[in-house]
This record gives sequence, C-alpha cells and structure tokens, in this order.
Amino acid sequence: MPILEVSNISKSFSDGYAVEGVSLTADSGEIVGLLGPSGCGKTTLLRLVAGLEQPNSGTISFDGVPLNGLAPKDRGFGLMFQDLALFPHMDVVGNVSFGLRMQKLPKDEVRARVDELLALVDLAGYGHRKMHELSGGERQRVALARSLAPEPKLLMFDEPFGSLDRVLRESLQMEVRSILKKIGMTSIYVTHDRDEAFAMADSIVIMDKGSVVQAGTAQELFKSPKSELVARSLGLKNVMLGTVSAIGEVTTTIGVLHVGGAELSIAVGSSVLVLIDDRTISVADGTGAGSPPDGAFTGLVESVNFHGGESDLMVRVAEGLIACSIRPEDAGAQFGAGDTVSVTIPANAVRLVPLDG
Repeated sequence: MPILEVSNISKSFSDGYAVEGVSLTADSGEIVGLLGPSGCGKTTLLRLVAGLEQPNSGTISFDGVPLNGLAPKDRGFGLMFQDLALFPHMDVVGNVSFGLRMQKLPKDEVRARVDELLALVDLAGYGHRKMHELSGGERQRVALARSLAPEPKLLMFDEPFGSLDRVLRESLQMEVRSILKKIGMTSIYVTHDRDEAFAMADSIVIMDKGSVVQAGTAQELFKSPKSELVARSLGLKNVMLGTVSAIGEVTTTIGVLHVGGAELSIAVGSSVLVLIDDRTISVADGTGAGSPPDGAFTGLVESVNFHGGESDLMVRVAEGLIACSIRPEDAGAQFGAGDTVSVTIPANAVRLVPLDG
C-alpha cells in the first residue's frame, strides 16, 4: 500500500491552473521523480505536498493520515532546494544541527545525530569548516545532512544539483541515491533533466501544463510512450506520427517505412507513434545515379553535432527530419551540412506504439 497518496489535486493562481487533476503515489522507501519542462507544475506540486500551498481541490495523505489544511511544520517533511539556503556565518555543525536545536533537543543527542549524519554523507571531520571553505559538492552534502537531521518522513528535492557542473552532478546523483536507499527514505525528486530522473528515481511521473501525461518506471515509459511529448521527454530523437498503411509498412512524414516482428500485429489503418533507433541508421553518399536501394531515402544533411565518441547528423528527408548517430569509424562520419546522403532505416530499427483508443 502506498505511503504517500496525492489524489486529483488542483491548484490555480490568477493566470490559471498550475496543477490540475494530478494523482500520484509513493511506496515506503521509493524515490519518485517528477520530470517535465520548466513551468509544467512540478514545483507547485511539491509545495502542495509540503503544505506551502493549499490546493483548490483534491486530497493529500501520508501513511493514511489526511494532510489538507495541516501546517508545513506539522507534516514532518523535509525540503532541499537548488539554492541550498545554508547559513554562511555557521560552520558545518551549526548548519546541520540547526533544525535539531530548534527542537530544543539535548546537546549530547544533537551532537551524536550530527556526527552520524556527517559520516553518512562522507563529511566526517568537516564539522568546524565554514561554508566558504567547502566545494560545491561538499555544500550539497551539508544541505542533505541538514535535511535528514530531523528524520523527516518524506524528503523532497527541487532540482538541487542544477547549478553544478555535469561531472559533479552525476557523481552526487549516485551518492545521494545510495544514501536515500540505504536509510529507506521516501523521496520526491523534481527535475527537468531526464538523465537525472533516470539516475535518481525508481519511478518517473512526466508532467506537462500542470497535468500528469504518463507515469511508470523508465523501462515502462521507454517501452510504451503514450505521446510524442513523453517520447521526447525521455530523450528519444526520432519520434513522429504515422499510419499503418499495409502489413509491414507505416506511412510517415519521411515516407513509407518497413517494419517487422511484433509491429506486424498492429492493424492496418491504426494511428501510431513511430520511434526509430538513431544508432541503427546507416548513412552513405547520396549523389550517385539511380534510385536509392530498398529501405533507403535520399536526404540533405542540415547539421552535424559532434559529442564525444559520435556525431549526430540531422538529415532532412521529404517533410521530416531524421537523427542519425554516427561513430568516427562509420562511413557517414565524413559528411557535413549541405551534403546529399542516402539514409537506410532497417525494419528492426522501427518501433510502433498504437495511439488509437
């Protein structure tokens, strides 16, 4: 049974609904990721759960207890924001112990709890350092320890690593997830970065314009995205609408694609979301005489983006664009913007998700 239940919650402001009809659940010890673009309602939903905003309608309960109308301090939840809000005039111990001292706990109990948390976040021995003496990652660990100090029943994160460089961000994601799972902390993690959502969350709730558009594990979402927005939120590059025009064929903006395997069972006439694996597309010189071979399309390279061990070619084919991931050793690696190319899309690279019903 879920420990957190958000049921049909809505919140409006003067310019309309920021959150509308949202429902989600979290099991004990589960990390739920809220993924979506800026302005989609993620932070407002977090504030509703925290009690910093009151809903217009809907209910929120934790461990079977209704929370509507309950003050934030009485919910026993923790929050960690991007700006961290650490006290610069206090040392590490002062920051981590702040909430405990506000509870007027005995000094020995406070110190023991602080020592336990600093060891947990790998900051043992850092107690007397000031904030300006710490790196960005160390300050993040201090903020996490401070959030965990009062032993919250639920811990919520609002893009806490957004200001960090990529390498440090990815390292902290692994560390923080490990800590949360070690202590069994139920958490909600807000992000607009799908890689961060994949790294941190057990399940992902994708939001857009104040509503939930799909929820599930990363594997479930990848297997059956319900819309183009969901597919693109997951980082899929080749997403387009299509219609099954014959057994083994789907008509799209770039032309007729061949499909195989399980896709053959989808009824002719069905509207589908077409997903094409960019890593299995081959690119060759398209300036030769004659028609392109079966399964190939002639197109024009619009852009080339090199990143690490591969390049992304964006190729204009008919009325659509196709992304092709090319490794340095591939034949297509030498092509540049403006080149005419032949793009071959094998049937096993095409996946169809029915949209009817």
